[in-house]
Amino acid sequence: MQLTIIDTGCANLSSVKFAFDRLGIQAEISRDLDKIKSADKLLLPGVGTAQAAMKILQDRNLIETIQNATQPMLGICLGMQLMTEFSAEGNVPTLNLMSGHTELIPNHGLPLPHMGWNRVNYQTDHPLFHGIEQGSHFYFVHSYAVLPNENTIATCDYGEPFSAALQSKNFYGVQFHPERSGTAGAKLLQNFVENI
Repeated sequence: MQLTIIDTGCANLSSVKFAFDRLGIQAEISRDLDKIKSADKLLLPGVGTAQAAMKILQDRNLIETIQNATQPMLGICLGMQLMTEFSAEGNVPTLNLMSGHTELIPNHGLPLPHMGWNRVNYQTDHPLFHGIEQGSHFYFVHSYAVLPNENTIATCDYGEPFSAALQSKNFYGVQFHPERSGTAGAKLLQNFVENI
């Protein structure tokens, strides 16, 4: 099993790799296009702004390779948002791997960013959440979100529901940080490797 973490130049790359190390699963961080194309599974981590991340992907010639990927890919946090068509954070077109727009979380008087542990409710029997208790807590840090749409497989509530996880074809994304979400997050990463 070749598991490749796409080197997006973002700060959470090594923490994602360490999460797999703890599971005894070998993962490699790479921006080598051949390694990305030949991987069995891909991770697309991201923190920071959509505009900055898209520029890095463009500068590294990664956009087309990501868009043409046929193997399962898991976007994490900003990585999930980049999978949609457009981000209001900088008003940039994103990777367009699935429908949906990333918007500023609607103002309900709650502090932004939405930071800390929150409950996630997922689509029953979805393999990404296999063996994870419904309503489990995951760790979030974000000010922008994708409101629920036809690709939403899990939701979280912060004043109103937003997409905690998305899926379209071979592209999966989670808004939370599984690498910082304890047992439930570790199980989700294991599910991505073993069940997807």
